[in-house]
Amino acid sequence: MAEDVFLALANPIRRRLLRLLADGPRTAGDLAAQFELSRPAIAEHLQVLRRVALVRDVPQGRQRHYHLNPEPLAQVGDWLHPFERFWRERLRSFADVAEEET
Repeated sequence: MAEDVFLALANPIRRRLLRLLADGPRTAGDLAAQFELSRPAIAEHLQVLRRVALVRDVPQGRQRHYHLNPEPLAQVGDWLHPFERFWRERLRSFADVAEEET
């Protein structure tokens, strides 16, 4: 399942959809209006995100409202956590070099 989440997150359109949904639920039409893609193309991206449980849709009348489901993202964060030390050390080294140059 985690591999599927990483594959879904690999696409920049899907990452942008998740950022938009982080602000709150939105309809498919509202999401599609934020892109220069067709509504069917956005619907396909939303389907991928639904399949890996990153979003859920709630029917309200004739519309579907999409909601972010942060739980799979927490799993990704847990997986990435051990690598934070590596990047923190690299950034600290970079900052040291930058300070020596000034």
